[in-house]
Amino acid sequence: MTQNSPPLVLPPGLSRAIATLQDKDRHRLDDTVTRLHTVNGRLWDTEDRVRGALLSAAQVADCKREIDQLNAERNALAERADEVLGSLADAGRADAPLHTETLASVVDRLSVLTLRIRHSERAATRDELARRRVPALHGQREELCAALDALVSDVAAGRRRLPAPARFKLYGRDDAAPAEIKPSRHLRRVLAFGGLSECGKSTSAEFVQRTCGAQRLKIGFLLRQAAHREGLADPYALSARRQAELLLGELNRFADAHVDARLFTIESVHDDASIAELKQLMGDTLQIVYLDASFAVRVERSGTPAQAVAAKDEIKMSRGAHQVAALADHVIDNTGSIAALRARLRRIATPPAAMALRVATPYGLGLPAAVASATADFTDAVRAYGPGVRLAALTGSPGEGSWIAGWSDLDLLVVAEHDAIGRVQEALEQYRTALGGPASLAPTLVTPGELSARRLTPRLAFVLHQLQQGSPVLHAAPALELPTIGRDELAFAAVRELPQVILTMRRLRADAGPATLRQLYKHLVLACRLLLREHNQWESGPDRILVAASLMPGLLTVSVPSLAEIAGAWRDGDTELVLKPVNAAVDQLLAWYAAQLAA
Repeated sequence: MTQNSPPLVLPPGLSRAIATLQDKDRHRLDDTVTRLHTVNGRLWDTEDRVRGALLSAAQVADCKREIDQLNAERNALAERADEVLGSLADAGRADAPLHTETLASVVDRLSVLTLRIRHSERAATRDELARRRVPALHGQREELCAALDALVSDVAAGRRRLPAPARFKLYGRDDAAPAEIKPSRHLRRVLAFGGLSECGKSTSAEFVQRTCGAQRLKIGFLLRQAAHREGLADPYALSARRQAELLLGELNRFADAHVDARLFTIESVHDDASIAELKQLMGDTLQIVYLDASFAVRVERSGTPAQAVAAKDEIKMSRGAHQVAALADHVIDNTGSIAALRARLRRIATPPAAMALRVATPYGLGLPAAVASATADFTDAVRAYGPGVRLAALTGSPGEGSWIAGWSDLDLLVVAEHDAIGRVQEALEQYRTALGGPASLAPTLVTPGELSARRLTPRLAFVLHQLQQGSPVLHAAPALELPTIGRDELAFAAVRELPQVILTMRRLRADAGPATLRQLYKHLVLACRLLLREHNQWESGPDRILVAASLMPGLLTVSVPSLAEIAGAWRDGDTELVLKPVNAAVDQLLAWYAAQLAA
């Protein structure tokens, strides 16, 4: 109610009839009638405002729009009240005389009359005419209450029928259908989380926000923003279609103001009708995610009594929250592990995509003949395993063309179903045997599920990025789907990986000697690559990486020998001359890094 609105007191006959309703319907009716009386109070105040002070034409127009919007809400609330009050009628008398108006229409008139009495009583202190009207208004109220009670009695007994409650008010719209609102081009993807109490909606939205960079929004906040923008008293009193239009309008505004955002989440979906309308407006841009869990699990997770969870469920179900499951694009059984939930959420939030990878034979990678032959045999073996093995690729130096026998590892990535990994390991043993001394094998085995759930180390994310940028693979299954890895994601991954690389460098430097040259040099190159990546520089190949790092002020001023020189010294066992500049470069990098973080 507004500050000036008196309470609305229903007549005793109607009150007794309402008391026979189910608790859910009684609460819904009480809330709706209270809102209706509040809207009538605001209408009265707005009409007084537009008639009172001298207003500009623009201010009058604003007040007129507000009056139209409040009237639209008034009619929607009356229709909602009639949905409940209609259950009081005896449906068995189709031949009963038809009354001229619905029960909610009479309640609406009683609300207006209550407001008129209050305002007349206030005006009576200074206006004789108003003072003389007050007794007559009270008489009108008594007569209206008696008539309403009599109508309730007749309707309940089947002596009277009520007309259909639909009012079909347009309020400011032409007879032509209004232009349909469409998603903004900046609104790329929206996840809407629904479910009953304590099912994990907020936890899921928070996870997607933290791991996928989503913009997280609340449906209630968006509707209140829209209502404030358009001068609406109660957006929840509007039709489901209008609520959906308001939601999409706010989402469009937010997306247009945050053009770099690629993913949004909204919560919590408690109204099946409005989310169905929003889905119709947005299509696949909106993905509805329903989280399901048993009542016992939800009570345990909440840490509150079962009655409290049941009470919240009842309110949500009265609005259709449980019906959202039938509309959902994704239904998640959230009774299992956190790992399973998060894997499913990552697949929904950032789904893998089919990629056209560049397949090359081992003989086209610049490998020695013996290494290329052993690699070809391994490729033939895993290809023969069928769909269980999805991908095989040599990564790092072979793809970059900088592989050196006796120095470089053969970094191998294999994507295979868990059931096929045993056979892959057998093929790897044969591969190692065939390689003998020319190369050491460093395999990484990962399942498709781990990739689609984006359970990736920073290095694996970088390897996938290289493959989607055109680095060759040895084998790829048809229609292979891989997570798309962008440069922004790699820059964040570099922030996570660099601390471990720095710690390892310090450990290696403490044991500095000929035996650590290879590892120390590789970690120096890796640290420089990660630092460059943070600065959006994407060099490949050790020599180019170190040259680019030397251009960063104060990072590397020592001239580091070329990869060919260091690899040759390593193979020849003559590491003394190259170890000294490598150690100096490591010392400079560690000192520079410490200084950057000391401020």
